[in-house]
Amino acid sequence: MTRRILTILTTATLFCGTAFAQSNVGTSLAQFLKIEPSARSAGTGNAGAASGVGIEAVYYNTGVLGLLDGPAVMITHGFWFEDIAFDYAAASLPVGDGNMMFSVTALNSGDIDVRTVSQPLGTGERYTVGDVAVGVGYGRRLSDRFAAGFRANYINERIWHTTATMLTFDTGGIYRLNDGGAAFGFCLSNIGTRGQFTGRDLAIQYDEDPDVHGDNSSLPAYHQTDMYPVPILFRIGMSYPVVLGEWSRMTFLADALHPNDNSESVNLGAECSYRDVLFLRAGYQTLFRTDSYQDLTFGFGVAGEASGRSYRLDYAWSSHDYLQATHRISLVLGFGHANSGGITP
Repeated sequence: MTRRILTILTTATLFCGTAFAQSNVGTSLAQFLKIEPSARSAGTGNAGAASGVGIEAVYYNTGVLGLLDGPAVMITHGFWFEDIAFDYAAASLPVGDGNMMFSVTALNSGDIDVRTVSQPLGTGERYTVGDVAVGVGYGRRLSDRFAAGFRANYINERIWHTTATMLTFDTGGIYRLNDGGAAFGFCLSNIGTRGQFTGRDLAIQYDEDPDVHGDNSSLPAYHQTDMYPVPILFRIGMSYPVVLGEWSRMTFLADALHPNDNSESVNLGAECSYRDVLFLRAGYQTLFRTDSYQDLTFGFGVAGEASGRSYRLDYAWSSHDYLQATHRISLVLGFGHANSGGITP
């Protein structure tokens, strides 16, 4: 079984490196759904489909929900391009034989000056661009080696007084290959409805025939936008830990990605841990992607226990060829018994 899964992953990785599929960049809404909220996985090149390390890995694979062993809370703040703010919060709670999870993702541009052709320096008005996704999910172990989960998401995109709403679903599973911690994971994200912008900002005054004088040249009219899909992503991955010594371990991770609005790519990463307290990470993302503009990542973190509660604090840096580098900071708190919430690997 292990050899078969390794063969499948290797074949998919090679396919991503040789595929010549047409890129559909710019054909989907809700691009903020692609921003990975985990600073830990961001530091390892955003290869997280098989990491299975806690609530921070649920974004990459909803099957991880079945592996959580206690309540947990996660908060992430991202310093995005041009002072755009990215925030993510999630909480998990044991329910029956599995775990439920609630999450909120928000992206906000801040105030932007309204500029027109006649008033290029600004009209005095200001507007904002904001995106929000609210998710609820459930996962459980189906055997001692396999766990699965799903999540439903309500998504809203807003540009001043114009909005679009969508409903999506994620589903995934993770399989433990051996007792040493190697794992294989897969996840299908953002299967759902198309979105269409509506709102008062699309109202216009229309002149049916500008060459005719004396008719009504200010008819009330409305721009109708097309309907666009959300960024669907199929991700498969593998993690493989290697013991370096009594207190240290190296974990290698690889993900193969197949999106509906871009070419296939591969994310690679590694994490070195010391006493499960100090962590150093590096990775490379979007390998083999056509016209890729993201590559190297770096991160570090600390984990421990305080007042009977486990915690993890992580930082990640990601490069960009044309815009500024991005930064993420994540805090994960585990409640219940020590190391709850799957905080330790």
